[in-house]
Amino acid sequence: MARQPTRRHAEPLETEEPRPLALDAINRAIIEQLQQDGRRTYGAIAEAVGLSEAATRVRVRQLLDAGVMQIVAVTDPLRIGFKRQALIGIKVDGDLEKVTEQLVAVPEIDYVVICAGSFDLLVELVCEDDDRLLALLNGQIRSTPGVRSAEIFVYLRLAKQTYSWGTR
Repeated sequence: MARQPTRRHAEPLETEEPRPLALDAINRAIIEQLQQDGRRTYGAIAEAVGLSEAATRVRVRQLLDAGVMQIVAVTDPLRIGFKRQALIGIKVDGDLEKVTEQLVAVPEIDYVVICAGSFDLLVELVCEDDDRLLALLNGQIRSTPGVRSAEIFVYLRLAKQTYSWGTR
């Protein structure tokens, strides 16, 4: 299944220091249950992890409130008309934060990471087709003040995708 931009309409990731929350074996088991099926009932999760339904509900709320996890619907972009996905490595001159803010505002961009190494930013986008990709590259990415260069890695096929971080 192809990776969908789950963050497209979600709130931006917080830049403030997250509140620490201990991920004990039960919290990890709850997360695993929700990773398998985000619609699983508190009762079913409770039975699987060995807690009461009320205690499970409290733990899920704590995990959500602490920003440890989100419960979202993941779609397959190919099945809903988005035929082009790409990762773009961007080199920036000047204020990295300003460039980041401008790219975060582009609706087709679902992932922006400030990084170290060959690129200053890694940007993932999902769009309808190659014409839209070209329009985004020329009209919004390469024309952004401070973008020195952009190297595009077009996805041909997704070989693996997992959402099991933090539970293994």
